[in-house]
Amino acid sequence: MTGEMGFVFALLGVTVALFISDKLRMDLVALMVVTVLAVSGIVTPAEAVSGFGNSTVIMIAALFVVGEGLFRTGVAAAAGNWLYRVGGGSETRLMLFLLPVVALLSAFMSSTGAVALLIPVVLSMARRSGLQPARLMMPLAFAALIGGMLTLIGTPPNIVVSNALKSAGLEPFGFFEFTPIGAAVLLVGCAYLILVGRRLLPAGEPSAMADDEIDVEGLMDRYGVSGQLHKLVVQPFSPLAHRTAVEASLRSEHRVTLIGIRRSETLLSSVIPVLSNTRIEVRDELWVYGQEADINRLCDSHRLTHDGSPEAEMARMRKEFGVAEVMLPPETPLGGHTIREGAFRERYGLSVIGVRRRHEALPADYRETRLEGGDTLLLAGGWEQIRALEGRRGLILLDTPLELGEIPSHGERAPLALMILAAMLVCMTAGWLPALPTILLASLAMILTGCVSLTEALRSLNATSLILIAGMLPLALAMEKSGALGYVVEHLVAVLGGASPLVLSTGLFLLTSLLSQFISNTATTVLIAPIALTTAQLLGVNPEPLMMTVAIAASTAFATPIASPVNTLVLAPGNYRFSDFAKVGIPLQLLALGITLVLTPILFPF
Repeated sequence: MTGEMGFVFALLGVTVALFISDKLRMDLVALMVVTVLAVSGIVTPAEAVSGFGNSTVIMIAALFVVGEGLFRTGVAAAAGNWLYRVGGGSETRLMLFLLPVVALLSAFMSSTGAVALLIPVVLSMARRSGLQPARLMMPLAFAALIGGMLTLIGTPPNIVVSNALKSAGLEPFGFFEFTPIGAAVLLVGCAYLILVGRRLLPAGEPSAMADDEIDVEGLMDRYGVSGQLHKLVVQPFSPLAHRTAVEASLRSEHRVTLIGIRRSETLLSSVIPVLSNTRIEVRDELWVYGQEADINRLCDSHRLTHDGSPEAEMARMRKEFGVAEVMLPPETPLGGHTIREGAFRERYGLSVIGVRRRHEALPADYRETRLEGGDTLLLAGGWEQIRALEGRRGLILLDTPLELGEIPSHGERAPLALMILAAMLVCMTAGWLPALPTILLASLAMILTGCVSLTEALRSLNATSLILIAGMLPLALAMEKSGALGYVVEHLVAVLGGASPLVLSTGLFLLTSLLSQFISNTATTVLIAPIALTTAQLLGVNPEPLMMTVAIAASTAFATPIASPVNTLVLAPGNYRFSDFAKVGIPLQLLALGITLVLTPILFPF
């Protein structure tokens, strides 16, 4: 062993130890690795930072943009809603549908791409189901990795072993020759993840920001207005017909706040926010806030039918409008003025439904309550108007509900987003263009068509995942250049070279799977496939079972978050620790080993 080999082994050991300890952030550890390698001289400074320009990193960044486009147009939420409906909100049923879907997708496109696209879908689904993302993210990643075992193009290691056979003058693997073993691993893997693996998953500790997050109901509780939403129907000859909310003086005369209208017999079939110029028509459904007594008096005097409290329709209502908390600055020009004089509907398109002063809720009387600097107000109205509050002068935006993040800001462009996604998948599956330019074109199309703004696209880039992947790629290069990787492989083959084919298969699987936890599974396969082929020829056995074993083992990158970009992608959304992957992933690796050793000799006799 040379000094360079020893240095690389020591660096790898320290890196893994730091990852396991969780004393430093993983992306910080990755940057430390880059720095040490640049100073060491084992790789050049340019090679040490080459990971940040690596095609894999660029592809993942572009996929974040594509995923953000699906999120911002509502496509991700719609897919999540469908999975939620068929899964019924049950964790077990959700996994029963989710895992085969991502595996099938990964069989025909990059598993990294499949996971990057589905992360916003799963986050939306988890939120709707009341589940922590940690309960679904790791199974998502593992199913995607298993999906790569299903076809020739599912993952690069499959292509590498097939090409190695072809180069040796042998028959390469066919497109679906991987399918029987991959399908068996998928079936057993799904059963393990659903029945056993999910019990080993963390409960899902909330992130540091979760304590500050609040939903619409929570904000309404804070101001004491929860349960005051009512639905009224305008009858013929009502005095409200053909008048605006301002003209009808609903707030000033009746202490009732009109925030939404449903006009089902027209194109306005959904609930629409009420602005200062929105007119009320006969048969309109009015969504109003107010005390029960005030609501009853309004119904009696204005020919309205009280249709109850629409709590069952809250999910639909919140797609159109919600609430936000703002604060009046100390020197506000509204100091001493009433809510009515503040003209919030005219200025901002929003209505004041709650007031708090020094942490105590006040009656939001439209004509009597006078505002002061430092007051916090609960504003209700359309999400578009709530989004426009950011940066507006005269108000300080304090809090918006969780629901705002799930409302598509470019929902009208959902068909465009679906067309871009379909074109990307077709190009990648048919092989018309390489994966990187295809995904770059798709991300650019998302921005140019308005499915996602440039600002939203930049915010979507998960820096933790990208830095971790970019920082670990040079370590794999250092292992190759120093000879450390070849050293391990040669010694293992020397030990197992005289063993039976089944023992050799076991050793090759364990070696390939072990190396794939720390370096690229493609690089691992490139190094080990020729060794497996040569060993089979020396032993006079059929090389196909050994090559199939190497390919399957290369996709069992389950035990560490750096084993595959797929694992790294789910690290931050799932808020996982390094040890979480080993706890759930190692048993899955052993199951894959058992299935491979049983089926491979049957399908490809030695």
